[in-house]
Amino acid sequence: MTDGGFHFASPWWLLALLLIFPVGAWLRRSKVYGHIARINRYADTHLLPHLTGSRELHSSERWQKFRRWALLWTLLVIAMAGPRWDFTDVQLYSPGADLVILLDISRSMEVADVRPSRIARARQEIEDLVSRNRGVRVGLIAFASIAQVITPVTEDGNAILAVLPSISTDLVRLQGSRLQDALQRAETLLAGQPEQSRRNILLVSDGDFVEPELQKQVAELSANGIRLHILGIGTVGGGPVPGHNGRFLIDARGQTIESRLEEQRLRQLAEAGDGLYQTADYRDEDSDRLLRAAVEGSQAETLPGQRIRVWNERFYWPLLLVMLLLLPLFRRYRRLDPAGEGK
Repeated sequence: MTDGGFHFASPWWLLALLLIFPVGAWLRRSKVYGHIARINRYADTHLLPHLTGSRELHSSERWQKFRRWALLWTLLVIAMAGPRWDFTDVQLYSPGADLVILLDISRSMEVADVRPSRIARARQEIEDLVSRNRGVRVGLIAFASIAQVITPVTEDGNAILAVLPSISTDLVRLQGSRLQDALQRAETLLAGQPEQSRRNILLVSDGDFVEPELQKQVAELSANGIRLHILGIGTVGGGPVPGHNGRFLIDARGQTIESRLEEQRLRQLAEAGDGLYQTADYRDEDSDRLLRAAVEGSQAETLPGQRIRVWNERFYWPLLLVMLLLLPLFRRYRRLDPAGEGK
């Protein structure tokens, strides 16, 4: 096989062509021994078409149908084998920026001041960000009272998209929001990335946490080259925090616990982390803005001598031929009016 010549992506599919021979042998045998079929014991041969609503095909008709089936089968098998030729060499590169997403899964993220809920909106925002990402390695950490690494920093966005729907507030037993622990875990993940890459953390939260020394910790991360961006989820008006069994959480005085977006607190944290703050909305601009902020000042690094060959798949050509051959079977035959047959 030449470097750019015709070949099959999955040549083992061609073994399915061998099925044509036993089918042909069965057809030949069924013709030879068809006169001893059981149904012939109950009626004369010339009466069978009237009883069964069918007729025995002539030899030429049988083999004509067989050849048509063999042709269609051959084309379908060739399509499954994946014929291809011509290719494009693509230079591989390493993204110049890393982003660790911290997703708040505390109970307050179940508040429905944004529809359908804060946690659902947060998952949608992360999905949009990962889907629109082209030049950032992304990792994901979910946190409440403890922080749990969901995926390490990776270039495979599909790994995050696969686990994202299963992340909910039901994953935590002890309620609370400990952002400091999550920031430490994110710093550990980023420490394993190339030194020349731009390191970022994205906090997706409603800001319903109060921790001493938090702003100082964020400032230290910024001094070490790790920027903190924040995506606020919720509204300033807020809403009651759902509990279990359809009830809302109440405090020691029996009052319903309310949670609102702590926008001022989150803005201060983003400022201390030399990052960007914005409130989530339905548009794509927030994802694009965060991605631009993550890659700001970074430069993708090409990998010398590492290229990937992308072949031009041609499986659709035999499929087009199959559709053309099947097209006559969908013709609508015009039925003659019995009253006008003799005209």
